[in-house]
Amino acid sequence: MIPIAKPIISDEEIDEVVKVLRSGFIAQGPRVAEFEENFAEYVGVKHAVASSSGTTALHLALLAADIGPGDEVITTPFSFAATGNSILYVGAKPVFVDIDKETYNIDPERIEEAITENTKAIMPVHLYGQPADMDPINKTANNHGLIVIEDAAQAHGATYNGEKTGSLGDMGCFSFYPTKNMTTSEGGMITTNSAEMAEKARVLRAHGESERYTHVVLGYNFRMTDIAAAIGIIQLKKLDKFNEKRIENAKYLTEKIDELNGIKSPYVASNVKHVFHQYTVRIEESNRDNLMEFLKEKGIGTGIHYPKPIYQQKIYQELGFKGFCPEAESASSEVLSLPVHPSLEKSELEEIVSALTEFSKKF
Repeated sequence: MIPIAKPIISDEEIDEVVKVLRSGFIAQGPRVAEFEENFAEYVGVKHAVASSSGTTALHLALLAADIGPGDEVITTPFSFAATGNSILYVGAKPVFVDIDKETYNIDPERIEEAITENTKAIMPVHLYGQPADMDPINKTANNHGLIVIEDAAQAHGATYNGEKTGSLGDMGCFSFYPTKNMTTSEGGMITTNSAEMAEKARVLRAHGESERYTHVVLGYNFRMTDIAAAIGIIQLKKLDKFNEKRIENAKYLTEKIDELNGIKSPYVASNVKHVFHQYTVRIEESNRDNLMEFLKEKGIGTGIHYPKPIYQQKIYQELGFKGFCPEAESASSEVLSLPVHPSLEKSELEEIVSALTEFSKKF
C-alpha cells in the first residue's frame, strides 16, 4: 500500500528522545525553550510559544487576543474541524466565508460583507500548504481594527511574497501532528511579534501561572513535553529538505496529470511557495468516489480533505449554523488528495500516475 502520509523519523530523532528520557526532565523544560527559539527564528518572528497540539495553539491564540463570548471570528468553512471548534471553545461565534475556487483558501473579497459590530478577528487557513491571499486580508483587518490569526497547521515553511507563514498576521498557529510536513508526534506552536500576546499564551498554557503556584487567571494544561520538543528540534532542521521533496513530487504529478482527461491538478498562485501538505486534485462529483475506490484497489492511499464544510457537521447544525458557501460545498464533493509525502520513491510516483492514466481513459 502506498500511504497518503508517512512521517519520517530517523535515528537522529530517536537518539535525542533517549537523551531527554535519560536526563530525567521529560515535561516542559529546556528542550521546549530551545525548540521555541529555533522555530521563531525559522519563521522570522520574535516569539514562539509551544503547546500540546495545533488545536490548543489556536485555542490559546484566541484567548491571548481576548476573544470570547459575544465576539465573532471570520474564517473558512473548508478546513479541518479544529479551525471552527477552537472559536467555539472560547465562547465566540465562527462566521464562515466562502472560498476561492482555485486555491480553496478563504476568498478575501467576501470578508468585508461578513464583518459586523461583533467581529473581532479573521482566521484564514493556509490550506494544503498554500498560503491564503494575506495582503487584502490584512488590509481589511487593519481598516476595521481586527486581529488576524493564521491557521498555518498545514503550511510549515510556506511563503507569501517571500515571507513565511506564521509571520503574516498578528499570530500564527502550527500543528506538529504526524501527518504534517514536520512532526513532534503531537504538538503545536504559536508565532507572533507581540510580546504581550506571547506572554498571555505562556501563562494560559500552564494553568494560568505567572510563577510557580501563583495562578493569576483560569488557565489550562496545554504544555508541550521536552520529549516532543526533542523530535521537533531535529525535524525543523530537515523541514526545508522535506518540503523540497514534496514540491518535487508535486511537480512530477502535475506534469503527468495535466496530460490526462477529467482530473484537475492543484492551482498554485504565482506569489507563494506551496509546500504541499496535501496534493489535492479535483474530479467531477460523479467520478470522485469511483477514482478513490479504483486507487484503493491498486494499493494507493487517498484522502478527502474535506468531505463537508464545517458548518454542515452535526454539532454545528445542532447549534443552528445555516451557512451556505457554494464553492466550499462544491469542492467538498470533488476534491481528492493523493500521496505526495517525501518518503515516496520514484517507482511509487510512477505507479500513481499509471493508475490515474488507466482511470482517465474511462472519460
